[in-house]
Amino acid sequence: MLWIIFMLLLFISSMEMLTQNRWKKQASAGLLENCTGCVLCSEDNGCITCHHRLFLLIWRDGIRQYGMCVHTCPPGYFGVRGLEVNRCTKCRSPSCESCFSRDFCMKCKDKFYLHKGQCFRQCPPNTTVQPGTRECQEMCEPGPWSKWSACTHEGRTCGCKWGVETRVREVPGTAQEEGAACPALLETRKCRMRKHCPGGEHHTA
Repeated sequence: MLWIIFMLLLFISSMEMLTQNRWKKQASAGLLENCTGCVLCSEDNGCITCHHRLFLLIWRDGIRQYGMCVHTCPPGYFGVRGLEVNRCTKCRSPSCESCFSRDFCMKCKDKFYLHKGQCFRQCPPNTTVQPGTRECQEMCEPGPWSKWSACTHEGRTCGCKWGVETRVREVPGTAQEEGAACPALLETRKCRMRKHCPGGEHHTA
């Protein structure tokens, strides 16, 4: 009778050990799936340290924190390389899709406009949207128009019925250096010329 009880206890103990080993294998397999590219990995929190070329991306789900090793940081993050670990750091602005640093955005999400590293719902005053982009460009304020030039046709001021006269206005140097979007700086209009040149044709300088 004692022998039967002993064998029954031995069988129960063997089954428990088998179940534990099977659970450990399943946990290890799941851990390896969540720890791709990791040097150090936590069963509960994923990657802690990544291989040298990878970035550690950390995100939160409620009160829990998870880590993953990635080759490229996802939208809304930028990569920061360090001596011990490379990290994906989140852009400060939620409307920023990609950033150079925490506070300097390089591309905004849809429905936002980029100006000097910041995202806006509308372009700020004295700026306009660049054609084909969602970036705001400074507007320049040109100086006054010059007087209309002499009426000419192919360099001549007489000898023809109709010619063209022009006027120009200048832009401050700082606006030109910043590549600001400027309105028209030159205008032309049709003008009536003298038909005959007194004493022969005279060419303008």
